[in-house]
Amino acid sequence: MTVDNQNCLNTDHYDFDLPKELIAQFPLPNREDARLLHISRVNSSIEHYHVRDLDELLRPGDCLVLNNTKVIPAKLVGKRTATGGRWEGLFLQSDEAGNWKMLCKTRGTMAAGETVTVRDRDGIERAELTLVTRLDDGAWVMRPSLEGTAEEVLGQIGRVPLPNYIRGGDMVDSDLTDYQTRFAKHAGAVAAPTAGLHLTKRLMDRIVNRNVAIAQVTLHVGIGTFRPVKADHLNEHEMHFEWGQIDQAAVDTIESCRAAGGRIIAVGTTSVRVLETAGADGNLRPWTGETNLFIKPPYQFKQIDALMTNFHLPRSTLLVMIRTFGGDELMTRAYLEAVAEKYRFFSYGDTMLIE
Repeated sequence: MTVDNQNCLNTDHYDFDLPKELIAQFPLPNREDARLLHISRVNSSIEHYHVRDLDELLRPGDCLVLNNTKVIPAKLVGKRTATGGRWEGLFLQSDEAGNWKMLCKTRGTMAAGETVTVRDRDGIERAELTLVTRLDDGAWVMRPSLEGTAEEVLGQIGRVPLPNYIRGGDMVDSDLTDYQTRFAKHAGAVAAPTAGLHLTKRLMDRIVNRNVAIAQVTLHVGIGTFRPVKADHLNEHEMHFEWGQIDQAAVDTIESCRAAGGRIIAVGTTSVRVLETAGADGNLRPWTGETNLFIKPPYQFKQIDALMTNFHLPRSTLLVMIRTFGGDELMTRAYLEAVAEKYRFFSYGDTMLIE
């Protein structure tokens, strides 16, 4: 990565080389043992810690904002019933009629009325999906044969939708718990808010005992989070939408902390998107809806003072966000140091705290 302050809206500016062996394939047995790169914007300093030190880096009176979305087993694997050809799908959402909107891959073209046979995590054929129609955005509308809510049916036949950089997207049983935060509550995400994966009950107890407040928001992480920016210029990128929510209780907790001089510390870029969307005019209010907020230079943050986040993919909107928050030159240096010190990258990897 090179620093060029005149070029911060060019997508190439957010590219970097990463040795493949630094991409974490499994989380550490103890999540607190992950490394934590501490970055001070005030001092332009970079220091090395572990996640287990987080409570000591926080201050009494701070507020930690967590995303309580729950990852659903949205990945489906099967075959075209008529031909036996391979088929893969990713559940996106369901409607009131019980139809599912999905992204699907198969060879050839399926016609309306054709079915696929889905295998569960044990390889047993468990259900059929019927193609209802194709949408203009490339998604498919499909109808499951099993009765129940989408969450119930996916619990029977779905798989953890791991990104391809983790074992080619192939889950193992441990991913059912590893790829889920311990405070996950509201089902709807197809990717985990990965910074929160580090927070164990023991660590959270220490944080609360340090008189740090906890507020929870919801952002259902969508498939767009994995997609690199393909446009040459950031202003040409079409940002994906994600559903989010912040209630009055969370707003009250955050505003009380702020009024007392505490810092608002977002855990994950997803929490940032909720806070900055709900408080876009500088005043934080309860909010429910969809956001396509793309945080890029010269965005001015209005709701957060610090950010805990994992290391992000090259040319991703998330990398653009954290370099906008942390400062382009400082964050470039931080990533170079993380590579040199062999930090573990991406979803199951290490993390950083930017203050």
